[in-house]
Amino acid sequence: MTLQQLKYIIEVANRGSINEAAKRLFISQPSLSNAIRELEEEMAISIFERSNKGIALSKEGAEFLGYARQVVEQAELLESRYLNAKPSPQHFSVSTQHYAFAVNAFVSLVQEHGQDEYELALRETKTYEIIEDVKSMRSEIGILYLNEFNGQVIRKLLHAAGLQFTSLFTAEPHVFISVHNPLAKQSIVTIEQLQQYPYLSFDQGEYNSFHFAEEILSTLAHKKSIRVHDRATLFNLLIGLNGYTISTGVLSSDLNGNEIIPVPLDCEETINVGWISPRNMTLSKLGAAYIEALHRAIAAV
Repeated sequence: MTLQQLKYIIEVANRGSINEAAKRLFISQPSLSNAIRELEEEMAISIFERSNKGIALSKEGAEFLGYARQVVEQAELLESRYLNAKPSPQHFSVSTQHYAFAVNAFVSLVQEHGQDEYELALRETKTYEIIEDVKSMRSEIGILYLNEFNGQVIRKLLHAAGLQFTSLFTAEPHVFISVHNPLAKQSIVTIEQLQQYPYLSFDQGEYNSFHFAEEILSTLAHKKSIRVHDRATLFNLLIGLNGYTISTGVLSSDLNGNEIIPVPLDCEETINVGWISPRNMTLSKLGAAYIEALHRAIAAV
């Protein structure tokens, strides 16, 4: 096993394609494939699962990748310390439901740990895709919520994918509304009071199941309902249409301004927000730093 082979594995996992990785590494695809196969034979594991659709990390491969990243990071620290070598570009990706605190934490991560060169990704996306992203190691970390309604279904999917859920915080439900909404001055609102206003939710695409909804109480019927794909559109509609959405109440004005406010919702539900990652895999340096940034961002609200 060589350090170069470990770098090959990391690059292929980052790209999700041997073809793309070979281009980035400036080697031929057959040479890269042979190097990976030799490493798999030496380690007696299948790091990648191959199919007509391409390649994906196996469960063993996800665990191996965690160790590989640690070894490469330590080797680069040694080279930087004793050989004055230029660090290779940093790689990190996170997939998340549409949470402002996740963006705040990402900003902090880049400000504190960004080098001259880095390739980072923040994907605000659908619930099912978050699980798939972390399963395939397209993202190292995923952020989503569990509650009494969706918990059994989501935990079953996580278990089947070899992923684990770690709680960040538990919140009582709030609605996000415009400061100009007639309900903005109330200390608490009820579902009945919200009925006359447009209900905004994030579209989940082909997996538009109640269990994948980003909003709790997803089975309730609404007289006025609008689905959106991104947080900016949702916030614009909250202001322009006096709409509302149901979320955690964790909202920072630093990146989102003061036009949107959280108001407690009269509801006995709770929202357990946390992060998912492959079981038995140690986080990379940037992964661990991002989790720390998440805790700071949440505490600061």
